Amino acid sequence: MKKGKATIHDIAEKLNITASTVSRALNDHPRISEATKKQVLKMAKQLNYQPNNIASALRSGKSKLIGVVVPTANRNFFSSVVRGIEDIANNFGYKVIISQSYEDYKKEIDTVEALLNARVDGIIASIGKNTEKFDHFKKVLDKGIPLVLFDRTTNELEVSEVVIDDYLGAYQVTEHLIKQGCKRIVHFTSPKKINIYRDRLRGYEDALKDHKIPFDPKLIEESNMQLEDGRKSMENIINKGIALDAVFSSSDYAVMGAMQVLKEKGFKIPEQVMLAGFGNEPFTSFTDPPITTVDQKSIPMGRITAETFFELLNGEKNNNIPQKTVLKPELIIRKSTQKNNLFNQNITIP
Repeated sequence: MKKGKATIHDIAEKLNITASTVSRALNDHPRISEATKKQVLKMAKQLNYQPNNIASALRSGKSKLIGVVVPTANRNFFSSVVRGIEDIANNFGYKVIISQSYEDYKKEIDTVEALLNARVDGIIASIGKNTEKFDHFKKVLDKGIPLVLFDRTTNELEVSEVVIDDYLGAYQVTEHLIKQGCKRIVHFTSPKKINIYRDRLRGYEDALKDHKIPFDPKLIEESNMQLEDGRKSMENIINKGIALDAVFSSSDYAVMGAMQVLKEKGFKIPEQVMLAGFGNEPFTSFTDPPITTVDQKSIPMGRITAETFFELLNGEKNNNIPQKTVLKPELIIRKSTQKNNLFNQNITIP
């Protein structure tokens, strides 16, 4: 017998009991005595027994696994959401399989397929920026497997979702910039198949409209919202000679790129150009000056997403009736949007 390849039959043979008794002991069956359970667990440890989750799932119909698909796990927002999901999942005795799509449509499809093959009991996902077709998620629904989306969602799927009020967050940022005297506010956005970017653009537009400031399409820059994209977008605006007095980016990373370019070109922040992002990534509080941003309530979002998932899994909610939970964002005002250093500390607007 190779190390790590022990089966319940090996344990049964060593203890001179049946394989079914070993299986029940490992699953804490009430009919098995505590003494037998202790013997089985001790022998399982000695033999380096590893349970076959897929085989167990086939027998019981439950794998106790949740597949979580995120665009990338190295962002504070997504890692914090996963932490919130795990907090709830662990309470239910579930483990989380985390998969990254890297914003790649094909990888997202393959990831969902792999999770289905692993017999997960359900999937929680945030859609990649480059995803424009959703057949892979429809396949999950067609199989009757619970699917919950968070943050990045789409109107093309009738599923339960947990989001923040992206429209409100963007409106608050834009209105704050206007009240600081800004009238030429550049907006960085991304492909509009993803709801969050469409809603943030709408919040930006409505704030301008409500304050009688004309919308100028030349101030809109669309990209994948990475740091390098923010640099390119900022260079495009400057090279075209477009007048601006602020940048509101739907991504903290892209606004960081804009800050780099503005500093390289000799612009003073916030005296000449104010900067605001979205996401409250940790680095935004350490830049010079610190960047105004919107907090997305990542850990509460993860917990509520997991709670929604288990309500579907346990039949407390009808999987065919989508449930949408909208969390309220918080605007965190920092020095990147405070002229003349009027404030010496962060201001949070709930």
